[in-house]
Amino acid sequence: MISILIIIAAILAVAFLAYLIVNKIPKKLRPVISILLWLLIIFLGYKIYQGIMGPIKFNKEKQVRYAKVIDNLKIIRDAEVAHKEVTGTFTDKPDDLIKFIDTAKFAITKIENVVKTVNKGTAYSPIMVEVEERVIDTIGFKDVRADFAGKDYKNMFNVPGTNAKFELKTGFIEKVQGVKAPVFEAKVDKAIVLEGLNNDYINQEKEALGGSEVKGPYISVGSLDDVKVSGNWPPIYDTGEEKDKDKK
Repeated sequence: MISILIIIAAILAVAFLAYLIVNKIPKKLRPVISILLWLLIIFLGYKIYQGIMGPIKFNKEKQVRYAKVIDNLKIIRDAEVAHKEVTGTFTDKPDDLIKFIDTAKFAITKIENVVKTVNKGTAYSPIMVEVEERVIDTIGFKDVRADFAGKDYKNMFNVPGTNAKFELKTGFIEKVQGVKAPVFEAKVDKAIVLEGLNNDYINQEKEALGGSEVKGPYISVGSLDDVKVSGNWPPIYDTGEEKDKDKK
């Protein structure tokens, strides 16, 4: 919108000056006006260029910064999911989560269907029936750390490119009456990630509604209001992750 207004202003200014030169300005002043006109054209051309390239450069830098931030949020998400699998809940203590990765183990289980003979009658009048039951046995353990090989989980709570830390919270919500489910959320304000860029563009970015953009004022994963472990970023930031999965 700003670029369009600049272009319209430039056209009107050039038309007005051209009219003055032809009809109102004495011949001896016309060279001076011409120089001023050229300076104005150059200035407006620069502003038009800035108006067009500014958002493009901002979006390019934004995506680079967001990608690094989201990579860390994915590690936090995976760590929290592993923590819940082993302990039954999430944690809001970053140091404890890092220690958990270093020390905890996943149970390796085997599921078998076993046929058992059970008495469906009484002790005096037994009725023996074969019943198939599912039996889960623990056959070993695996280090949680093995799932984080090659990931910088020690620094996962540092917001890349800043001195800030991700905000981590946990809680419980009742989606079904009488049943409370654990939830977590890790997030960072977009303004922190985009510090140093155009403030107008940052304010617009914090009002993004989703779609192909990261929704809302924060980059986040998980939720304190819903049972989910996904992030609020669009699929474009998961493209590399999917390629890695395909290679495996």
